[in-house]
Amino acid sequence: MISTLLQYQLVSSNIDRSLEIVAQEPTVERETAYYLENIENIDSIDDFLEDDRIFAFAMKAHGLEEMTYAKAFMRKVLEEGVDENTAFANQLADDRYVNFAETFNFARYGDTATVFSKAQEGTVENYARQTLEENEGESNAGVRLALYFSRKAADISTAYDVLADQALAETVYTALGLPDEFAMSDIDKQAEYISEKIDFEQLGDPEYVDELLQRFSALYDLENGTNLDTVPNLQISNGTPTTISIGESLLASIQSLKLGGS
Repeated sequence: MISTLLQYQLVSSNIDRSLEIVAQEPTVERETAYYLENIENIDSIDDFLEDDRIFAFAMKAHGLEEMTYAKAFMRKVLEEGVDENTAFANQLADDRYVNFAETFNFARYGDTATVFSKAQEGTVENYARQTLEENEGESNAGVRLALYFSRKAADISTAYDVLADQALAETVYTALGLPDEFAMSDIDKQAEYISEKIDFEQLGDPEYVDELLQRFSALYDLENGTNLDTVPNLQISNGTPTTISIGESLLASIQSLKLGGS
């Protein structure tokens, strides 16, 4: 089994090609074709929810596949939209529902909600990315976490954004070498500690995110008992690619680092 880091790098170093390969999978190709052929004909929330293939495609594209069964819940999300602070989606901690309501904004645009590019090509792109992450997760859950974090990183502005998302939180806990008990501590203390260790202003910088995910990958393999002798091209502090043996010294050096250098 190759390391989490190497597998993540193989996918992310040529993400466009990785997505092309996913898009050519027969099931993905078939569902995408159906979606693009039919989405513009959907002109109401009722139509949207009644077409199981369209609805399931849209839900998966927004990372909500596990909620596809909850049509009454999603109807409320769609009917109230996002324009009012009191809207249902705006009251939910999970921003996936806001993103969904913004993409399929029937509350604002009515029967023209599905003609916009974010409801068509944008959703298709998101579907392919979600499928890629799922596929990689089948062989290594750590790679799925890393790919998800890299996709979401630029939109993370505070520690509370991390703590509100289980996958992001798991990635950060692992990258910082935090024990399971940390997640049970006071939420404000968690946020304070994470804010000391991660420079959120730099999460729009691919190099900074890559450094964080290198640390995550190395520690993920250690925590999960992956039988690896080395992690190729692990960059610790000076940016120079090298091959470093995994062991207690590596664990100590990784945990002692402060991302951002201040």
